[in-house]
Amino acid sequence: MSGRFEPLPGGGAALALDEVEISILRSLAMQLAELIGPGDQPEGPSDPLDALFAEGPSKPPADPALARLFPDAYMAPDAELGVDEEKEARAASAEFRRFTENDLRARKRDDALAMVRDLDALSSAGLSRDPAVLELEPQKARQWLGALNDLRLAIGTRLEVTDDEDGGELLGLPDSDPRKPMVMAYFWLGGLQETLVETLLP
Repeated sequence: MSGRFEPLPGGGAALALDEVEISILRSLAMQLAELIGPGDQPEGPSDPLDALFAEGPSKPPADPALARLFPDAYMAPDAELGVDEEKEARAASAEFRRFTENDLRARKRDDALAMVRDLDALSSAGLSRDPAVLELEPQKARQWLGALNDLRLAIGTRLEVTDDEDGGELLGLPDSDPRKPMVMAYFWLGGLQETLVETLLP
């Protein structure tokens, strides 16, 4: 079961991880949660109702990795728009972002932190076994799928992998290249994501 998720009877997925893999995944998930952050929050104490109706940002994040995680809703990258069409698309994207980004940011952060908690629990319970077997119920498996996808998007952006590429040429980088560990993580996460998707298919 090494390196891939396997379906569990009755739903969910299982994955065997050794201590090094657990440490790498946990570190990546923590970095993702820190990258996502809390977003733009008002200073001082906040009323829960205020938080419920709080508006988010209207502009995309400046960080390219965050911009990839929170893209404009109505601005297709390769679309050829006239001046008026582009203005309308930007306005619609800004309005959509104001009312959705805070919730989306919270969900992505929750997915990353759920991964961290699951790995911590696995480390505590599975010290006598190497590898330890992570078992995820269907809801947790979906959270992991979201976090794995976000990790690959963020790392792919840092590696400048575009939607039209699979990044395969990066595998040929020499071991001395500082990007090599990130490249290996990118493809490892891709394999985990692909096999997790397979376990969730009906």
